[in-house]
Amino acid sequence: MQWEVVIGLETHAQLSTVSKIFSGAPTRFGAEPNTQASVVDLALPGTLPVMNRGAVDRAIRFGLSIGATIAPRSIFARKNYFYPDLPKGYQISQYEIPVVQGGTLTVQVEANAKTGKPAYEKVVELTRAHLEEDAGKSLHEDFEGMTGIDLNRAGTPLLEIVTEPVMRSAAEAVAYAKALHTLVTWLGICDGNMQEGSFRCDANVSVRPMGQEAFGTRAEIKNLNSFRFLEEAINYEVRRQIELIEDGGTVVQETRLYDPDRRETRSMRSKEDAHDYRYFPDPDLTPLTIDTAWIERIREDLPELPEAMQLRFAEHYGLARYDAGVLTVSKASAEYFEAVVAKAGVAHAKTAANWIMGELVSQLHRDGLEIDACPVSATQLAGLISRIADGTISNKIAKEVFQAIWDERATDDGAADRIIEAKGLRQISDSGELEKIIDDVLAANAKSVEEFRAGKEKAFNALVGQAMKATKGKANPQQVNDLLKKKLEG
Repeated sequence: MQWEVVIGLETHAQLSTVSKIFSGAPTRFGAEPNTQASVVDLALPGTLPVMNRGAVDRAIRFGLSIGATIAPRSIFARKNYFYPDLPKGYQISQYEIPVVQGGTLTVQVEANAKTGKPAYEKVVELTRAHLEEDAGKSLHEDFEGMTGIDLNRAGTPLLEIVTEPVMRSAAEAVAYAKALHTLVTWLGICDGNMQEGSFRCDANVSVRPMGQEAFGTRAEIKNLNSFRFLEEAINYEVRRQIELIEDGGTVVQETRLYDPDRRETRSMRSKEDAHDYRYFPDPDLTPLTIDTAWIERIREDLPELPEAMQLRFAEHYGLARYDAGVLTVSKASAEYFEAVVAKAGVAHAKTAANWIMGELVSQLHRDGLEIDACPVSATQLAGLISRIADGTISNKIAKEVFQAIWDERATDDGAADRIIEAKGLRQISDSGELEKIIDDVLAANAKSVEEFRAGKEKAFNALVGQAMKATKGKANPQQVNDLLKKKLEG
């Protein structure tokens, strides 16, 4: 039987406010346990929540960026359940009327080399995004036979972003999660730090026979805090459900956790439905009212969004849409690219893109750096690209110059020119000098000459290699090719 996968994601983005959503307690990560919990967060008798306007600003900002409807009036509700790290015994959230309703996010799904499926574009519809507070944290590993409770996170502002069940593979889910991560960090509403829990996903996964309209029973995989774990967890869960059904079993609705060491999901608890939480409007909070003027002030302050920038990069710079997507994975990356092009010229935009996506990104990964901490400035890279373009150095030599700039943490804008001169790396472009070198190469490699004239094309490449070796890689490769052909065919 052919099976279809159905996936919806719920993503918790921690909002970048300095204080909590209903109290003035700080939201800094890494503080000593229970040092950032106010009397409001602890739910002490007589305390009342006060809405953080900054959290609402960020929710509106997100809603406008995805073309959603911003509710002029939304309501906070009490979501009742018991956790040891939930002091009130309920979580303040939004249920019937969320602040952000609808919207879409267009994502680029990468090509799959295994299946041969090409890259494609996917529009993911969002159901809602609502404001809520986070719970505290239970610490199971630090105490033998006991559990510690840290309430620093209690009351931290979250925007829960919920999609429709429109994704049909783990690849689509990962593409959406990455695009969403880019968007919330781009907007400055979330720092996106997945290791610290600032951006975490819950995946609702089910399968159904191909062509069936009704959805299968879903399982929710909680708190996935890396894109790799998201992909692995979904793929495992899909296999588990299909094997279970085909063996005559039944999928039950439940919440599951992903074990990255064993690379499998395991049951956590039966899945609650809305009625289990006994939602009702929070009597301590008045409805949230957002007027048109508030929305328009935020709209005017929105930056150019990633999708719009990708289209502009493709149209203005002639880049492939995939390349434009890679360059706009963060605002810092996009700004770096445009700074390089501003110095090197639009004609060299493709070369700039290739260098950033290739050599520069590889070196950043090796050194564990983000692009905003890159030792090679945009001006320095533009200078290097200009020397490739005017024939001063070859691409191969350019990599050596790039590495030298990187290693010495050069601060001068003309670092490329300085290093080229200091190391004597200029290409040999003098025809007379190259002819003499090629004559010596031909004389010393008579066998390769005979093989080429006998029709063996590989022999020509061998001769080119010998010529480049003789010049220590400093010969103009195109000139070497042209002169060799002229002498061999003459």
